[in-house]
Amino acid sequence: MKQSKKSSTCWVGFDLGGSKMMATVFDHAFNIVAFERKKTRGEIGMEAGLARMAKTIQSALDQAGQKQENLSGIGVGCPGPLDLDKGVIIDTPNIGWREVPVKAYMEKTFSCPAVIANDVDAGTYGEYRFGAARKARCVLGVFPGTGIGGACIYEGRIFRGRTGSCMELGHFPVCPQGAMAGPGRYGTLESMTSRLALASQAAMTAYRGQAPALMRMAGTNVADIKSGILARAIEEGDTIIEELVRRTAAQLGMTLAGVINLLAPDVVVLGGGLVEAMPALYLEEVKQALTSHAMPAYAKEARVVTAELGDNACVMGAAALVADAERAAA
Repeated sequence: MKQSKKSSTCWVGFDLGGSKMMATVFDHAFNIVAFERKKTRGEIGMEAGLARMAKTIQSALDQAGQKQENLSGIGVGCPGPLDLDKGVIIDTPNIGWREVPVKAYMEKTFSCPAVIANDVDAGTYGEYRFGAARKARCVLGVFPGTGIGGACIYEGRIFRGRTGSCMELGHFPVCPQGAMAGPGRYGTLESMTSRLALASQAAMTAYRGQAPALMRMAGTNVADIKSGILARAIEEGDTIIEELVRRTAAQLGMTLAGVINLLAPDVVVLGGGLVEAMPALYLEEVKQALTSHAMPAYAKEARVVTAELGDNACVMGAAALVADAERAAA
């Protein structure tokens, strides 16, 4: 689907999601030229998966009317632990691929530079470059959804570890007696405030007859209780669902207060499925929790906003990362 006029040279941003992958072609002003989506299909294995990624990129280039020789670089946003220097996905828990040499494969296939980044890092970088956090000195990105994704952009660079990404906010321990989040890990922020945790609690209220609207729309199947369903249940009068969402948003904000005391960000960007479905509620509760629990000077300086780029944040950030790297090296 074309979005703007054909350009002579272009960048590609790629989002390797858990269920879907997306390649987006940008001109050098970062206008969207074309994009292509396909199912990720992790069951096909690593080699076939890389070939599917390349096919998705080639399809987007074809739609944009671009040849491979016009491609200036590819940025890929990936889930899972990464070796950022080598450009390797160490593990993708939701897809089942391990030790995937994405950077080398893309550079060989398309004869252009490539970089990989954590998908939340790429999305936050996209908001820093083009969205809700433009010109910020320190950006904290927080994306509550199925899990809790976190990232920090400090003075224009992704805050990272020696070889991989960091800012795993979802794994912060917040309540030792809390629910299990993974093997041997209990009471993490993710186990308390993610969409999956919220859906589990909501299902129990539906089962007890306390959330009739939710029961009618989704029943008690946790997999069916998506962010939009929770928002609709609140609109249709399930006050207990609103209470649950507010409590989890407040817990998120309380934990973020500690992060703000460490980083003193000037912008906190909230994104992800839960925030997109209920932006006013999340902003209200997170802001109130930050005001109550962060150091007053830091809380005052931290502007809390919702993300602006939606599904394009990761692809825009990934494309900008490879473009900025090439420009810095020139």
